[in-house]
Amino acid sequence: MNRDTFGRRELFKRAASVGAAGLGMGVALGVNEAHAQAPEIPLAAKVPTKKLGTTGEDIPILLMGGSNKFDMTFDKMLHRAHKMGMYYIDGGRKYGSGAAIGVFLEQVGRDNVWLTSKSGLWGGNDPDPWERYHDDFIKELADLKTDHMDMYFLHGIKHTEVLGPDYMKMADRLKKEGKTKYFGFSCHDGNVVDLMNKAATIGGDGINAIMFRYNFTMYGDLELNKAMDACVKAGIGLIGMKTQSSVPKDGEMVKKFQSNTYTLHQARLKAAWADERITACVSGINNMKILKENSTAARSQVELTAKEMTQLHRFAAQTADQRCQGCSEICETCVDGNLKIADQLRYLMYDDSYGDHGQAQALYRALDADQRDFEGVDLSAAMRACPQGINIAERLAEAKVRLA
Repeated sequence: MNRDTFGRRELFKRAASVGAAGLGMGVALGVNEAHAQAPEIPLAAKVPTKKLGTTGEDIPILLMGGSNKFDMTFDKMLHRAHKMGMYYIDGGRKYGSGAAIGVFLEQVGRDNVWLTSKSGLWGGNDPDPWERYHDDFIKELADLKTDHMDMYFLHGIKHTEVLGPDYMKMADRLKKEGKTKYFGFSCHDGNVVDLMNKAATIGGDGINAIMFRYNFTMYGDLELNKAMDACVKAGIGLIGMKTQSSVPKDGEMVKKFQSNTYTLHQARLKAAWADERITACVSGINNMKILKENSTAARSQVELTAKEMTQLHRFAAQTADQRCQGCSEICETCVDGNLKIADQLRYLMYDDSYGDHGQAQALYRALDADQRDFEGVDLSAAMRACPQGINIAERLAEAKVRLA
């Protein structure tokens, strides 16, 4: 397939090609009681794998997020996921889960796990980035009880200058010292396109993978699609995160999603995997039900039908004004001071959609007073500029009530 022409139209064509089979079977994947007696769709024995860029390495298409609080003695979820073929763990220095993952590595064997972690360079202007980044890296190795990573990321970068020569030398040094085999970065905010285009000029030898926000709401973004094509052409592996595009109080919409095969949650994942440029998706799995649901979707070979894809597009349109895309460079430049709009809306989403009130509250309270205090700030220009049409004033007020 010509990657330059791959997009929403192709997703519909591919979905339609399997639609008759999928609907004709009229089955559920163990998540819908109404279809509990229907014959099960044959599932692959384990989560399938896919090549990561031009590294030649196979990784599972469903990755285990490492931000959970895992059991220090024997974590059943990590072991169950590993048996299903989810041998890739996405950790992070700031997650605080390294010690528990280290115990798991001892139990299953370090060579049987693809281990990724990450650390940030906040602001992009650190006078000596290597010292702090390397220090975080060494501490993470100690927590994990290992001497190397399979891949290490610059976490949550916001500025293209972070991908300049001085910073890329850190990646080369880590590789030459044998501390990590591959290097990449993650990005959450609204300038993903700029970062991807910069990465494409560096190529897959320097940047092996990018973990970025990607979900069914973004298929019509022409510039993003061009940037993704450029990265694939450069040999960079693409890993999707934030695939659920969660919005507040979406329970009613879930009920309206009609499928004999997938839940809305599963359909969102399947939509991301339908894009052949995506190597894998990382998922924050915090209980056995979600593990079963996600892994079943990954193992199923029945793709989304055109009808299911249409419902996802409708869902995206109907919930646009509830979904912050993290483009802080748009809204925050319209207000005076240091107000963090995108961060506050993201933390509110953690509370709303993930049900993680503790984390949301801790992150909100960690903001400086001038970063969260919107009283007296004129938000009218920011709300006019928001491409999603979000009522920013209303959402910030709700965050204050629930998280402060």
